[in-house]
Amino acid sequence: MSQSPSSPRLTSQDFEQEVLTRLRVAIKILPAECRIYREPWDSSTVVCLNFESCPYWLEIVKEKADLIVNEVSKWGIAKSIIFRQGNQLKGWRNIS
Repeated sequence: MSQSPSSPRLTSQDFEQEVLTRLRVAIKILPAECRIYREPWDSSTVVCLNFESCPYWLEIVKEKADLIVNEVSKWGIAKSIIFRQGNQLKGWRNIS
């Protein structure tokens, strides 16, 4: 099936952004200032939650890590979750 000239050409980056946007909506405990993205780590991919702009939320959200693990697992987009504050690694959760 070919796209018509007026159809938007979606890239894998567009798809990834859409999934991360839906993930953010599903994880209601994430503050809007928390940056969410994926990055390669060794031979797999991790979801990064960066609390650089809202450090006071880091520990609160980490306490609810099981909710985040469940949602990321449903989407199948990563093997682990990393909690960051800027470049500092503040926590890690594997997804089984």
